[in-house]
Amino acid sequence: MFKATDPVLFRETLGHYPTGVAVVTAVAEDGHPAGMVVGTFSSVSLDPPMVAFFPAANSRSWSQLRTARAFCVNVLAADQEPLCRRFATGGADKFDGVRWRPGPLGSPILEDAVSWIECTFQDIREAGDHLVVLGLVHDLAVERSTLPLLFFQGGYGRFSPGSFVATPDPDLIQAAQLAETVRSEVEDLSAEFAVNCGVLVKIRSDAVQVLAANRGSVPDPFPLGHRQPIIPPLGAVFLVNSTTAEVEEWLRRAPDDSRDHRDVYRSRLDKVRECGYSLLAAEPRLLQRQQAALSAFEQSDRLPRHERAVRQATSELAEVFCPDLQPGELYDLASIVAPVPADAGLPPMAIRMTGMRDSASVEEIESWVHRLKQVAGSVGAAMTGARG
Repeated sequence: MFKATDPVLFRETLGHYPTGVAVVTAVAEDGHPAGMVVGTFSSVSLDPPMVAFFPAANSRSWSQLRTARAFCVNVLAADQEPLCRRFATGGADKFDGVRWRPGPLGSPILEDAVSWIECTFQDIREAGDHLVVLGLVHDLAVERSTLPLLFFQGGYGRFSPGSFVATPDPDLIQAAQLAETVRSEVEDLSAEFAVNCGVLVKIRSDAVQVLAANRGSVPDPFPLGHRQPIIPPLGAVFLVNSTTAEVEEWLRRAPDDSRDHRDVYRSRLDKVRECGYSLLAAEPRLLQRQQAALSAFEQSDRLPRHERAVRQATSELAEVFCPDLQPGELYDLASIVAPVPADAGLPPMAIRMTGMRDSASVEEIESWVHRLKQVAGSVGAAMTGARG
């Protein structure tokens, strides 16, 4: 038997689920533009492409929209709250001062919206005090790739994505404090070879630089506090003593989860485990692509598509990760990273060397690796002692 529900409780409970905000627009039968705000827009079908929204059955705005032959769903951006409030109010002047252009079917496309989807009416069905309006998609586009406006618990807001600048974390604070106790050794290594050296700590699925010694001739591309997502093949040095489950979690962060790609990343990890360090060759095309993806992610609203670009660009570094060094050949390296052997109670840590000179011989690279591993061992012992 149906149990009556308190309307206030219903709204409060459902209000804990955030929804996107859109404005449905159309040119009504009388030739005037009409529009209404909806927080109940959804995709329905891919083949054929259909969407839906759910207006109140007694809505005056809906009664105007229904007279049109087509409609357009305008997904609002996070900075368009004033426009949203304008369309949420009653009255016939909603479009006064609002910039828009007609879509392919004539429906108003609002300027600066995130995206738009223009449809014809496919079906309209009753659903309690609301209607289910199905639209057959005829055309659509992304106009402005930015964060959307959200409605949550009776108010408007925006999604707050992660950042590549580290935020306070107990493990991170502890690692930074321990890194300071070995600063002199890291700085000595930086000065010895005129390179940049940094101490990295693994915090969940990121590598964070907690100490930097920059005696190299080129600027360190990684500022103090920089957070690098650990995406295969990067981060292998943090997994030299990891469990199978931890390795599987690392592999799942790659954009391609196919067996072939997994085998490539596993082979790179096995090589790091065998050698005790990782090398990244300085292949300009791949490095520039990854750095551009990281920059776009950080400087934009850090949208999921930017994160996907970071994952893709990082995974492409497998081509130049841990190359086989051939005697007599010269190499340009972007980085050398060695794990810090430390007490099991500490988060995984590593030392990274960047800013090495170009055209280095295998013998010179081996000398860098030897000293880096020496310092990493010394740093690990010192950190364990400091913690004790």
